[in-house]
This record gives sequence, C-alpha cells and structure tokens, in this order.
Amino acid sequence: MIRTRFKKVLLVAPDIFPNQLLADYTHVKHVSATSSIFPSIYELTPDVIVFDYEFIGKDLEKILRRIQVNKFYNKVKICCFKNTANEKTDSFLKVLGVDHFIYREALTENPKNKSVLNTFNSIIDASIVKWVVNVTQ
Repeated sequence: MIRTRFKKVLLVAPDIFPNQLLADYTHVKHVSATSSIFPSIYELTPDVIVFDYEFIGKDLEKILRRIQVNKFYNKVKICCFKNTANEKTDSFLKVLGVDHFIYREALTENPKNKSVLNTFNSIIDASIVKWVVNVTQ
C-alpha cells in the first residue's frame, strides 16, 4: 500500500502485467500510453509520478519540460525508475525536474545497504517497489 505521505500515484510503465495486480491498489493508476499521461495527471492529480525511463525513452524530456512549465503540476513529485545509473543522463533529468531516481540494481542489492532503500521507502511502500520491479521485467 501507499504510505500516507503520497496518497495518489501515477505509474507510467509498459502494460505487461496482469490486471489483478491493480485491483488491490486503489490509489495507483497505471498508464501505458504516452498520449494519455497528461489527461491522467489532470484527472487524478497525483502526489507522485513514477516514470519508467526505458519505456518512455526520448519522450521523457518533452514530458518533463511540459510538467515544469505548467503551474498546475508544481506540487507533483517525480520519480524515475532506471535499470542502471548514468551520471550524465541523471544530472540532465534532475535539472528537468526529477526528484528521485530508483535503480533496479539498487533494489536487488543486499539489505545491508539501506541508505538507498530508506530514501525510496520514504516515498513508496515496499509492496509498490516489488510491483514496479515485476512490471519492468
């Protein structure tokens, strides 16, 4: 479940998982088409948006610039899920408005390294982390 800090989550990822996974989460909306991102943001008014970087690709820059310019989206936190860290790309996305990065390799590491997991857990509960990892596999 989602922590009380963020009640509404918009997940922008590929549509490769069964629909029964969405039935348990009432506060998560999944979008798999880039053309329906902004209508979904307007309809849901999410607290956090999680983008799958490999799914969105080059369109992420246009989407982030549009979010940054519009005052309607000021309070929306943006997370980006990536397979690996890339300093050049990550710094560019940070300038465009990404608040947090979530790396697949950091999620599959030993639980001894808790600094990355603690940062991510402050945003979204562990059940959503498992869900996002399953979505992108």
